[in-house]
Amino acid sequence: MNDDDRYEAFTRLLMEHAPRVRSFLRGLLPSWSEVEEVAQEASLVAWRKFDDFEEGTSFGGWLLTIARFEALKYRRRVARSPLVFVDDVWDLLAEEASGEGVQQIRRRHLEGCLEKMDISKRELLLKVHSPGVVMREVALQAGKSEQAFYKIIQRLRAVLLDCVSKTIAAEGEA
Repeated sequence: MNDDDRYEAFTRLLMEHAPRVRSFLRGLLPSWSEVEEVAQEASLVAWRKFDDFEEGTSFGGWLLTIARFEALKYRRRVARSPLVFVDDVWDLLAEEASGEGVQQIRRRHLEGCLEKMDISKRELLLKVHSPGVVMREVALQAGKSEQAFYKIIQRLRAVLLDCVSKTIAAEGEA
């Protein structure tokens, strides 16, 4: 693998798993600024150690392990603060945070609800949420006025939100 391919592979994996790492770190650190600082440091360490990553294994798990160690290093640096947790609490938070986070649960249910939708409605929603898409242009392509198109999209979003909410609620009851 040449350097460009290696860099691209790393960047794709990092972007895919960055939300989970931030969610994990938020369970360990008291502020978003600290989360960002530690996430950035974990990304740098992961890049330096990317040659050690075994292809075919879980990049997300590997990155979470690095993030956990970077969070521990950060915690040691700020250990003089009276707000720092004792080691037992820290370990418990790390275990809790490494589970499936709220964002992952919502994303999983969102994908499930999208699959249940009529294919044309699903494609329309996915199209308007694609990067660089201008709603006005999509409305014109669909032969609708901009205002009517926004209402259609708003209704589809409401249906999707209702489905996700009901699915999460049903899972909580199970």
